Amino acid sequence: MAIIHVPRPPMSAFNPNREASALLRTQVEHMHIAERRLPERYRTKIYVNAIQTEGEVAAYIGQVTTAIAQAHQDAARKRAKLTARPGSMLKIAAKSDSRPRSKSKSSAVGNNSAAARSKGKSKSK
Repeated sequence: MAIIHVPRPPMSAFNPNREASALLRTQVEHMHIAERRLPERYRTKIYVNAIQTEGEVAAYIGQVTTAIAQAHQDAARKRAKLTARPGSMLKIAAKSDSRPRSKSKSSAVGNNSAAARSKGKSKSK
């Protein structure tokens, strides 16, 4: 596979005091939607409509990304604790060694004959 050389962006590409572009504002909106899905304790208390500059966008995205990563790490630790504890997993019933008896055709017919006989007795009375 051919290697494609991508030049580094110039230092002027990021200006923390420059007004945020429409693309950056859209990214802030998407990050805010992701942040709202987090539990309350992981959310930032940043009012996203007040974000105006590239530096503020970078700080907000960094905080939300860190919060999402922390929420996933905490959830993984919680799952690991639940599975590591004895008795925390569901117990599955053991399979029995013997097979359940199935009704044989003769016993099924016998039951029907007994029912027929009892009907016949009631008719004769």
